[in-house]
Amino acid sequence: MAVCARLCGVGQSRRCRRRQRHNQQDQGSDSDMDEEEGERIVGKRGGSLNRTSTGPPHPQTLAELPPELLVEIFSLLPGTALPNVALICKKFRQILSTETIWRRRCIEEFGMKEDLRKMEVGGVSSRELYVKLLHPYRHILGLWQPDIGPYGGLLNVVVDGLFIIGWMYLPPHDPRVEDPMRRRPLFRIHMWETKKASVECMYGHKGPHKGDIQTVKKDEFSTKCNQTDHHRMPGGRQEEFRTWLEEEWGRTLEEIFHEHMQELILMKFIYTSQYDNCLTYRRIYLPPTLPSDLLQPGLFKGTYGSHGLEIVMLSFHGTSARATKLTGDPNVPAGQLTLDVDLSRPVVLPDLEHQRKIEELSRLVLGVHEEVQREVEQRAKDSSATVNGAAEGACGGASGAEGMDIDHGACSDSCEPGPSSSSSSSSPPEAQPFVLPLGVMARNEVYPRTCRKCFYGTGLIAGHGFTSPERTPGLFVLFDEDRFGFIWLELKSFSLYSRLTDHLAHAHAPNMERFEAMLRNMQSWTS
Repeated sequence: MAVCARLCGVGQSRRCRRRQRHNQQDQGSDSDMDEEEGERIVGKRGGSLNRTSTGPPHPQTLAELPPELLVEIFSLLPGTALPNVALICKKFRQILSTETIWRRRCIEEFGMKEDLRKMEVGGVSSRELYVKLLHPYRHILGLWQPDIGPYGGLLNVVVDGLFIIGWMYLPPHDPRVEDPMRRRPLFRIHMWETKKASVECMYGHKGPHKGDIQTVKKDEFSTKCNQTDHHRMPGGRQEEFRTWLEEEWGRTLEEIFHEHMQELILMKFIYTSQYDNCLTYRRIYLPPTLPSDLLQPGLFKGTYGSHGLEIVMLSFHGTSARATKLTGDPNVPAGQLTLDVDLSRPVVLPDLEHQRKIEELSRLVLGVHEEVQREVEQRAKDSSATVNGAAEGACGGASGAEGMDIDHGACSDSCEPGPSSSSSSSSPPEAQPFVLPLGVMARNEVYPRTCRKCFYGTGLIAGHGFTSPERTPGLFVLFDEDRFGFIWLELKSFSLYSRLTDHLAHAHAPNMERFEAMLRNMQSWTS
């Protein structure tokens, strides 16, 4: 009975009293102790109960808590749960009109640093901001790749002050790969003028104008400009091209002497200008970080010859490091795997005198490449022999089993680690001198003169229009945590890559499986 009284908190219920009488009949004198203990705890009105309840009564339900405590509790809940809380009772609905709750949700869920009270003074409450702007457009926050044919791109949608802004990230001007990224606003969403969210296109040179955003499907949305006349310039296409060229390349066409480069630039302007009124975007993720990674994965700017600087995503997959293009060109479009590095095949560089000789570097890298090719061919033969042997064995022949034993022996010999395999005795030092071989072209001649490690890898090259693509051998050079390079042996050229250091919120993949599925989709978009 004492336990019953404690659980009920305010004394015995009818059920408790019925249970007490029943126990008294069954247990006889033993119930006297329970009754005395119950009387001592519960007591009569004006007895011990009155002495213990001189203070405020203990709340029995959430609704009986003081309003200031409910405000604190509701402030800790995610904003998506608050509409359901408001349906419980009138008191909860009234408390959820408190601005403190919604102000905290705006700050914690969307990282708003702007003083929200300024907006509240202007007539827009934090609750309206959350309900009509932040929550409805939360699904477009993060990184996106625009569907602009082979050129691709990188869009970052963020909460910026009291706006949601879509920033197009542009690489620095060629060949200054270590300069910071450039940003250009493409659209913004706000609630300044009306009580509902307004979408504005920021493209062009006449200021913000009416636009629209539509969600096509999950992880995909599109933007549309409703006033494309704002994109036009008084001087016509010629003036638009000059302005675009100065923004894109930081120079005039007359300053670009290479005729092939002029053709590539003009082609890009004509192609991309077709998408100034409507664009579709697909979500992309930053790769997850694992303790075994050679360096932190992420986004890098790289030099690509006449095509200028491009953005790649470096990710790690077991013993493989891969660089996928986020921006591309007519030869190798965005979304393709530009570099594939085998981290199980380090390359030990010779001394500086021999590094300067392209023949020496070719001998080292091509030696590993031939070894890889032999292993691939051997695995293909072993697979074929296994299938044939299994078929013959199924027919009851003894010769099939003998053939399989011979093939296994050959496989064991070929699978022995070669001279380029990783071992403690052949591991290069933490920092070693590095110099490009004579005859290897580099857009950026200011590159690091020491490196940490080098690995065999392949780079993707193709003709115009992504014709005849093939993977060719090369050397991956790790300089430090924020820079790496790749020597394309067949092209006799060097690409230098530098990390993109901008903070990118709402961009990391939830898991590795989701990230790898995104990579496969990216390649299918432009294949």
